[in-house]
Amino acid sequence: MRSNFSFLFLLSLITIIAGCSSSQHKFVSPIKPRVIVLTDAEIDDQCSMVRFLLYANDFDIEGIITTSSQYHSHGHRWAGDDWLKPFLDAYGKVYPNLIKNSKGYPTPEYLRAHSFLGNVASEGEMDSITPGSQQIVKVLLNKSDNRPVWIEAWGGTNTLARALKTIEEKHPERMAEVAKKMRFFFIWEQDSTYQSYIRPHWGKYNIPTIISDQFEAIAYRWKNIQPEKMQKYFDAAWMNEHILQNHGPLCSLYKAHTGDEEGFDKGDFRSEGDSPAFIYEIPTGLRSTESPDWGGWGGRYVRVRENTWLDPVPVKGYEYPKGRWYGGSGWGRLGEKEGLTSATSEAFKEYFKPIWRWSDAFQNDFAARAEWCVKPFKDANHPPVVQLANALDIKAKPGSKIQLSAKGTTDPDGDQLSYTWWEYKEADTYGGVIDIQNADQRDASFNVPEDAAPGETIHVICEVKDNGTPQLTRYQRVVVTVE
Repeated sequence: MRSNFSFLFLLSLITIIAGCSSSQHKFVSPIKPRVIVLTDAEIDDQCSMVRFLLYANDFDIEGIITTSSQYHSHGHRWAGDDWLKPFLDAYGKVYPNLIKNSKGYPTPEYLRAHSFLGNVASEGEMDSITPGSQQIVKVLLNKSDNRPVWIEAWGGTNTLARALKTIEEKHPERMAEVAKKMRFFFIWEQDSTYQSYIRPHWGKYNIPTIISDQFEAIAYRWKNIQPEKMQKYFDAAWMNEHILQNHGPLCSLYKAHTGDEEGFDKGDFRSEGDSPAFIYEIPTGLRSTESPDWGGWGGRYVRVRENTWLDPVPVKGYEYPKGRWYGGSGWGRLGEKEGLTSATSEAFKEYFKPIWRWSDAFQNDFAARAEWCVKPFKDANHPPVVQLANALDIKAKPGSKIQLSAKGTTDPDGDQLSYTWWEYKEADTYGGVIDIQNADQRDASFNVPEDAAPGETIHVICEVKDNGTPQLTRYQRVVVTVE
């Protein structure tokens, strides 16, 4: 279901680059996506930062930039311009052990050199040229690396807006070239600058833009959203065992609940509302970066206007707002204010399912990364490497048999592997149901239904789990397009 998104796909270690039309972008899935983080240093940003640093080996980090938002700025619940320093210092202490588990981690010196202060004076301030805005300009104008850059707004978009305004003012002839590089993932629109500047001035370039309200599944009100079967991965017992205790100085900075908040125990997960912005890009094999409506750990989204993708609202006839998608308009947030929960409303539960359906997998993965801080490779667990013998993209006629095989899949720790093949119905454009034979085996198959129409797609996920502790999961996605 690629809609109007074209895409590039990486085979092995080679990024295949093809031309883009003037109105469409190619969605790239490099092994290490390039990312720029814009964070307002809220307490849940700080929790997300712990997780983000544990996944620093999975990204080419071009900048960690402190910005403001409607919730935080100078003089307004501000964590301090130097709030990031303790986190990078703690990262430096666990770095020697992290690289025993993955050689891809950037050095602490690299991260310090790529951390900047952006526009923080007030909500939406975008007049000042700041070190953070200058870093964004530098990255986007750099002609030596044309790979896409994911710009993640954990806070406001004002520092991004300032950078783009600088490019518009000083290099207007390069705006189209720069726009082609950018991919946006916003955790709400936490100030007005996307609507007041970015969209009016850069909207003509059709920049792929995801704006998430689903993030609330792992934000402050997670107990109202996570179904009961998933809540054990967020409670104090799990958090204390896997993250908070005996996992080194970085995890010790994680700000779980203190026990003073009503309805929460000491050690309960507090909030990581910003984590979907980067867990969406972790190369798990789900191929979520190829099109927002394919879905992955960071959610699944639908195209609402232009090249802007918002959360799929499971209400017939629902009309999205024409302006900001944020706490004052997001369907899920408004539902929370009305008292909806996943236990009382099936629509509310369905709305957040694109994230909570993976909660066990990404929480166990988080736990494994925490262990990498304190354990050598031989004593820690590492995810399976899923490799299919069949193609990932298949064209087939109705009635034809599709052979599926995960032959070649390995586990770095020699763990026993289990296989599950399942249809990702929400990502399909085919409206029926397929019958997967031997769905719990390494090799499986299904027949393309006779009523499948040309152009319709069927998404099949190969989910592989190891038997290590904590149990880890990786995937491959097969997309069958009906001829």
